[in-house]
Amino acid sequence: MTLDLRADPIQLTAALVDVPSVSRDEAKIADLVEQALREQTTGFEVLRHGNVVLARTHRGLPTRVILAGHLDTVPIADNVPSRPARVEGQAVLFGCGTVDMKSGDAVFLHLAATITDPAHDLTLIFYDGEEIAAEFNGLAHIERDLPEWLEGDLAILGEPSAGWIEAGCQGTLRVRLTTEGVRAHSARAWLGDNAIHALAPVLARLTAYHARKVDIDGCVYREGLSAVRVSGGVAGNVVPDVGEVDVNFRFAPDRTVEQAIEHVREVFAGLDLTFEVTDSSPGALPGLTAPAARTLIDSVNAHGGGGVRAKFGWTDVSRFAARGIPAVNFGPGDPNLAHKRDEHVPLAQISAVTAMLRTYLSRG
Repeated sequence: MTLDLRADPIQLTAALVDVPSVSRDEAKIADLVEQALREQTTGFEVLRHGNVVLARTHRGLPTRVILAGHLDTVPIADNVPSRPARVEGQAVLFGCGTVDMKSGDAVFLHLAATITDPAHDLTLIFYDGEEIAAEFNGLAHIERDLPEWLEGDLAILGEPSAGWIEAGCQGTLRVRLTTEGVRAHSARAWLGDNAIHALAPVLARLTAYHARKVDIDGCVYREGLSAVRVSGGVAGNVVPDVGEVDVNFRFAPDRTVEQAIEHVREVFAGLDLTFEVTDSSPGALPGLTAPAARTLIDSVNAHGGGGVRAKFGWTDVSRFAARGIPAVNFGPGDPNLAHKRDEHVPLAQISAVTAMLRTYLSRG
């Protein structure tokens, strides 16, 4: 099998979807992408690093734009191979990864092979391990091993945004709150101290919590503080001596991770429990005032794009923002359909995003 990068990006999306690439099993799709870039593009230096495929031009143009997309998907749910259909009168393509984010990958690959008069030098990064723990993230491996490949004036991640420019991203923090009690037989519960019952004040504070809305560069980020896991108890006739609740804080990018931790500590201040940070990632400010970002916004708006809005959730734009590189999410597909069994992308969005990016990346 080979990928035809010059084919319609709709067809290229279907071809990519039909190559299973669940996280930790990306070797085959990486092989195909590497082969296609080497054989079907001109002027690109191509490098393979594990299951990350990198390509860049050296034309001496005044600006460099990075196009980055992950090759992996969540586990397949009887939704591969791809399947064309119509939903509410709209032609769509069903399949695992159609939204997140093989349609975005297809757009980037097609443009790399077909833009003849580029306005910017280009860097393409197709990476593995995005859908699982951060230790497996191929972009993080490039940041560690080949950081020079992450230098540029603007990074565009092909994450689904339904043709909107979704700027920045939220930060994420997970903490584990643990209560302790005394174990006893449940028939003589008065001899114990129920650690699960001691979680009640935690849940009460979560229920009463009012999250901020923050406007940054015209993008409104909505924060959220949620219990995402509750556990405790060892048997059906034992008063539990330990109770745990995991809390996830999605915070606006005007907070640092340290400020987010301090805020969550304040929410639960005064309660008798232990507080453990189990995971955190910083957010990314929109960066929309950077010249390269403004040019992208103007180009997309002039050609019927959806506009600009905040990105809800964490994406790898955070890695670029931490390096001082403005980064946005821009790709086909409704992000609310990502990871669903009925994941599907409108064909018109693939074509529209391709046309808008072609205009931005080309001279004239």
